[in-house]
Parts: sequence; C-alpha cells; structure tokens
Amino acid sequence: MGLLDQLGQAAAGMMGGGDKSPLMQAVVNLLGQNSSLGGLNGLVQAFQKNGLGDIVNSWVSTGKNLPVSAEQIQQGLGGDLLKQLASQAGLSSEAAGSQLANLLPGLIDQLTPDGKMPDATLIEQGLNLLRGKLG
Repeated sequence: MGLLDQLGQAAAGMMGGGDKSPLMQAVVNLLGQNSSLGGLNGLVQAFQKNGLGDIVNSWVSTGKNLPVSAEQIQQGLGGDLLKQLASQAGLSSEAAGSQLANLLPGLIDQLTPDGKMPDATLIEQGLNLLRGKLG
C-alpha cells in the first residue's frame, strides 16, 4: 500500500468516517509546502527547537508514537500559531491543543510511513488527497 492509500485511510479514521473537522482542515493547510510554518518539515523542526524532539521524532520514526499533552502542543507550536489554528477552527486555544494532541501523532506518523521525511512533492500529494476528503 502506498503513502497516498495510507493517508486516505488515516484521514477517514481520524475524521470518524466523515467529520469534516475545521481543525483538521487548518492542520492540513499548515502542513502544506506554502504554509508560514514551512510545512511538515517546519512543524517537526518547531517541536525539536522547542524541546520536544523526542516526542516529535517518535511520530516520524517507525516505532511507537509518544503521547503529547495540550500544553506540549502549545510549547511545540507556539502560542500564536495555536491561537491562529484555534481561530480558524472556531475553537478555544485549550480545545484546539487538546484535539491536536490526539490528531498530530497519528497524522505525522501516517505522513512518514518509512520513519523518515518523504519528498515534499509526495507530502503535498498526500495533503491534497486529505483536502479532497475534507471537502
């Protein structure tokens, strides 16, 4: 099964089989190449820079994903970015952090199935597939 197939299955599972979550849409846009964060690489680097390298590296690797708390999501992303995502999704920062703590480990794990960062073009294709499923 290829990366795009895995992403399609992951998206369906993360959306509960049809929930078109505004937060998921905001995250998909954040992980895109043209985002202010710098896409998936930028997100991983932000977590590493903010002292959460062990956690984010576990999501990228082929081993077990370490859990993350809402507070660590805020630490990894930074308060301003979390507020921006929360605003886009119509949530409080606390609610967005909590939902992202459940969403990001699995999503990043699915985007890096071989335990390494795939080519940016392949990531963008996967994200476009997710965008299509999100409507």
